[in-house]
Amino acid sequence: MLTVPIRQLGEPERAAVERILDADPYAGAQIAERVAAHGLNWWRSDGRIYGYEPARRVESIIWSGAHLVPVGATPPAIAAFADLLSHEPRICSSIIGRAEAVLDLWDRLSVHWGRARDVRPHQPLLVTDRSPVVAADPEVRLVRPGEVDQLFPAAVAMYTEEVGVSPLQDDGGRGYRRRVAELVKGKRAYARFVGDQVIFKAELAIITRRTTQVQGVWVHPEYRGRGIATAAMAAVVDDALRRVAPTVSLYVNDYNTSARRVYQNCGFVSAGAFATVLF
Repeated sequence: MLTVPIRQLGEPERAAVERILDADPYAGAQIAERVAAHGLNWWRSDGRIYGYEPARRVESIIWSGAHLVPVGATPPAIAAFADLLSHEPRICSSIIGRAEAVLDLWDRLSVHWGRARDVRPHQPLLVTDRSPVVAADPEVRLVRPGEVDQLFPAAVAMYTEEVGVSPLQDDGGRGYRRRVAELVKGKRAYARFVGDQVIFKAELAIITRRTTQVQGVWVHPEYRGRGIATAAMAAVVDDALRRVAPTVSLYVNDYNTSARRVYQNCGFVSAGAFATVLF
């Protein structure tokens, strides 16, 4: 029986949840987007939010769904969340968030959930609020609805390379293709084409009133090392700041030195570090 001050939150606690999300708009972006779209009624969303409130005031939250995302999580809150989750089977495919919180949470849960497929302990979180000083690639543009078939193979290649498993393995890729099509329809997917081939792609995977988070950045292997990524990312940042949100954020594996150099050249600065646990 749980004795920690933790419970599932609903619409009556929305102001408290938004206060915590606003305090860390980059780490909380994934949750903020879902709360803005669906509120805190769990039956309208694809996950649940639990709050830690040791003195009748919500201090930390965690999103539990396809991903497990702690926000504003102090060490006592992490201990409480782990106590709750250790009594349940794992349903998430990853744990994502501020590195210290994620690694502490995983250290406590690993004895109950078994081994992870991969742990990425340090992923620099980067942010910019201004257009890059480097020139943007004029050939990078939003992908049109009729171009999903051309974009999809590049998206699969990126996902497989980044995550380490193919998005085609569960349902033949139908769910992942729907996600790609939704990004295109929402004017969130960018690409540079050479003929019908995508040689660069990126998406605005998350959009809130505070930031948009870029994911899925990929350059075709045959075009790597030619210096196209910096100008391509500059085009994405320019459009996102003009059209979508006041800041652009992303996180990157610390060992990906070439990508980190691209983001530095595009004006991104450090906002801390993420960690990711993959199952």
